[in-house]
Amino acid sequence: MTFRRSAPVALILAVVVIVAGAALVTSRLFAGMTDAVEADQFRTMQAIVESAMRDAENKALARAELISDLPVVRKLFAAGDRTGLNAELSKMFAGQKARHGVDQAQFHLASLVSFLRLHDPAAFGDDLTRFRPLVVAANREQVPMKGAAVARNGPAIFGVAPVLDPAGKHIGTFEIGIDYGPLLAALKTAYGIDLALYIDEALLKEFAAGVDPERLGDQNRVGKYIRFEATNAQLMTELARPEDLAVVNEPLRYVRAAQGLARGVVLLPINSAYGTPLGVIAASQDFSASRAAVSRSLIWQGVVTLIAIILLAGFILVVLRGFLLRPLAVLGERFEAVGAGTPLTPITGTEKFPAEMQPLVTLYDRIRSRRTEPEKA
Repeated sequence: MTFRRSAPVALILAVVVIVAGAALVTSRLFAGMTDAVEADQFRTMQAIVESAMRDAENKALARAELISDLPVVRKLFAAGDRTGLNAELSKMFAGQKARHGVDQAQFHLASLVSFLRLHDPAAFGDDLTRFRPLVVAANREQVPMKGAAVARNGPAIFGVAPVLDPAGKHIGTFEIGIDYGPLLAALKTAYGIDLALYIDEALLKEFAAGVDPERLGDQNRVGKYIRFEATNAQLMTELARPEDLAVVNEPLRYVRAAQGLARGVVLLPINSAYGTPLGVIAASQDFSASRAAVSRSLIWQGVVTLIAIILLAGFILVVLRGFLLRPLAVLGERFEAVGAGTPLTPITGTEKFPAEMQPLVTLYDRIRSRRTEPEKA
């Protein structure tokens, strides 16, 4: 083993380990920052969807309370005038449906029998006790109620308000149901989020008799769910698979590649006002920017690390050879000449030698001087 070879190798290996370790730590820190950014994106997506659902519930209930308190509505409902109620409110309902996504509007008797569906006037007289717990509770407690439910015409966000006759006696309830479809479309327009609504197929087949059977076909079946609404059905097919939706009791987050992009996905369970599971909402946003930043960072870190290793290795070689190995080689040759008894020549450029080698230079000069004095004599 020689110092000339082993020392540079050892120092360069130390540089490689230290620089690579620093690069690894930096990449981990940057990846952690990226994870934090994506976590914020997940939280924002979830907050947007949950806020939109709460807002829809409040709007549905506000409309239901406004209409149920109209004197003409109270009078016609108390008189059992179904035709009159439909004539009075059908234009209003058409406008709400066209502009505000109101999909269902229904009067219920206190006996929990459907009195009038403005969205389907020909369907009435059915008992709602078994599959409309929100209506049951609103009539039993005689207080406003709101929440998600699966009704005869499909899932919606409902607000249910009590209706009193002109004398102030409770005679039933009136509900407004806001459709999920326009709500999801509005969220995509406003925030660039793709969404899909998945409803338990068993609930739809049991309670949603008024839903178009084509919507329950195999093309929309995802495990035990039916994809009832979607802003981009093909994209959501790749992002929300049956195994993803199998058990969603609380918000679930993950990142998945779809259509050439990394997409963040949040799955949010939909429950009725009483906690009964109804389905899942899937929300997705493009995460490719943050993932591309990570890739670019890794590439640049690799390039910088490689350049740093090359520069430091070159610096080590220059320093060792120029400031240590070269002076040692010169001194070694001169002292070898001393031992061999050959003529001794002066060492030039010793002012550039390290201070630690100057005593050796001085010693060599003394030996050379003593040897040359007898020769002169």
